[in-house]
Amino acid sequence: MELGNLKPAAGSVKNRKRVGRGNASGHGRTSGRGRDGYHSRSGWSTKIHYEGGQTPLMRRLPKRGFSNYRFKKSVQIINLGKLASLGLDKIGIEEMLNHRAINKSNAFVKVLGVGELTAAMEVSAHMFSQSAIDKIEKAGGKVIYLWLIK
Repeated sequence: MELGNLKPAAGSVKNRKRVGRGNASGHGRTSGRGRDGYHSRSGWSTKIHYEGGQTPLMRRLPKRGFSNYRFKKSVQIINLGKLASLGLDKIGIEEMLNHRAINKSNAFVKVLGVGELTAAMEVSAHMFSQSAIDKIEKAGGKVIYLWLIK
């Protein structure tokens, strides 16, 4: 077998349908689009959830709850064990970004109390869980709240 002898599998390559090339081609006149209507026009596209006149699924399903998408605040969480593994005395948003503990600089940061803390450290964040505050202060560290208005 050589590169010059390679051929595609049988039936895998077809000629494209050339429409609008006269009636003798079988795809002339209306070019396979039918006679009238929305679909016969150029540039038509169906709506995303359109189901051919049937009531769409999104309208058939019951609506429950409330979505506060307009005023939603993005919060990144980080565990205390991850902060302890960084091995720093003072930890703020910049240090967390530099060590890739968080990945957004403009979102709120909440420290959770998962993991153990042995050394004293000063942690600056927007929010803390009560268990994180207890563990940081028990180790001799300090909790500093940051207020970011968005």
